[in-house]
Amino acid sequence: MPIRRRSADQPQPQPQPHQPAAALGSRLTRGRPAAPSLVLAALLSLAVVAHQRALSAEPAAGDTATDTSPADKDAVVLFDGKSLDDWKWVESGGSAPVVVDDGVMRIGAGEMISGVIYKKADELPKIDYQIDLEARRLRGFDFFLGLTFPVGDDESGATLVLGGWGGSLVGISSIDGLDAAENNSGTYKRFEPEQWYKVRLQVTAEALMVWIDDEKVIDVDIDGKEVALRPGPIEEFAPLSLTTFQTIGEIRNVTLRPLKIEAAGEARPCAADPD
Repeated sequence: MPIRRRSADQPQPQPQPHQPAAALGSRLTRGRPAAPSLVLAALLSLAVVAHQRALSAEPAAGDTATDTSPADKDAVVLFDGKSLDDWKWVESGGSAPVVVDDGVMRIGAGEMISGVIYKKADELPKIDYQIDLEARRLRGFDFFLGLTFPVGDDESGATLVLGGWGGSLVGISSIDGLDAAENNSGTYKRFEPEQWYKVRLQVTAEALMVWIDDEKVIDVDIDGKEVALRPGPIEEFAPLSLTTFQTIGEIRNVTLRPLKIEAAGEARPCAADPD
């Protein structure tokens, strides 16, 4: 088939500048009445572009984070996500290193217990206080959080265990000589790998209470009972420490605040609770 060529005297098409929708419709119809569908499509296209520009210029309601929580001046930041200057690493026999990475404290998996002690525990309350933190397990099958804390004085303390004895035990060691697997603080919970869990511990002279993700999982009466650390390597981590057992765990946002005991015996943070 012969190729049709444009004659030399036939005008060449010239590139057209951007035209508004009305001109575009006229050109496409070449003098004929504009097809309603084409005009409508052009107008809708311009409307979409204008809407997108408006969205990019002004954030939608709720997109901007606003901190409406009241400041808690009584809270003490125990771990700021920047350094371990306020913490001391303990070698208890095959302990793994503890490092700060991307704002979190990572405790390695040692042969036994690994962790750090808070250096300024003498400046903190020993009773009627609350500790908040977040923790998760990266690898391993034993406890990814061992929070050792004082109860009344540095000589009397206990350890909150998350994920012990095979990976699911939650409890406090020890009460009346019984560890978390034996006393009535013990319970079981499934912990997903690499998932963060919010943990809250309240310590009063009458009770020890623990919440995980706002669910109360421990409320044990200690009035008249013996509260002490489980005999063994954990005693080296008194009075206030963070540990793991043969497990890699990560911890962040660690704070402590004093509690005010109300007439009914219920503990409340001294300052407004941000939760």
